[in-house]
Amino acid sequence: SDALPGQPRQELIASMQCSDMSDAITYAQSHKEVNPEKVGIWGSSYSGGHVVGRGVKAVVTQLAMVNGWDNANRLMSSDVMPQLIAGFQADRLGQPPLVMPVVSSDPTKPGALSTAESFEFFEDCEANAFWRNEVTLKRYHGGSEKYCPAFHIHHISPTPLLMTLAEKDTLCPIDIGLEAYSRALEPKELQILPGEHFDGYINPMFGLTVERQTAFLKKTLCA
Repeated sequence: SDALPGQPRQELIASMQCSDMSDAITYAQSHKEVNPEKVGIWGSSYSGGHVVGRGVKAVVTQLAMVNGWDNANRLMSSDVMPQLIAGFQADRLGQPPLVMPVVSSDPTKPGALSTAESFEFFEDCEANAFWRNEVTLKRYHGGSEKYCPAFHIHHISPTPLLMTLAEKDTLCPIDIGLEAYSRALEPKELQILPGEHFDGYINPMFGLTVERQTAFLKKTLCA
């Protein structure tokens, strides 16, 4: 939403992002330099669930949020949820868009990514980049809590799927990912990293993901 004048900024709506990704695939396939039968899609974390669909040659999803309801209830404590629900109601009644921190050092306050590993990772990012630590409540109200790629993951077969998960992931817990993977049909592959969520973006875990995903895409797109 940041690109349009007058629209709320810092707003992440999964359905809108999925629509944009579909448009990007269509645009790429419309170019004569691109073989429309050899397009793959890759997504990670929040967008890792966006790629669970048909219309491409291969799907790679890593450290993904595949069940918004379960994720939200894992991340938010029971005493924080009433604050969010009150915020949702105010948002629906037309008040200016309400925001909450993306990460917070205080687990008793609402935060989109309310885990210790999230705070540590983004605290390092904030020191080295221009970044606003806020997101609208619609990230949950209109996006995450009603967002469940795991529900239709079995529909993408026979498109090849590679799912990468992390053993100690507290942001997108591995048991939620494994449940989704169990529902996916063949052909499918699973990679489990021995670290936390953000380790997948940093060496040596980053190197492991790139190596496995590159091999998978070569096998599925270049065959």
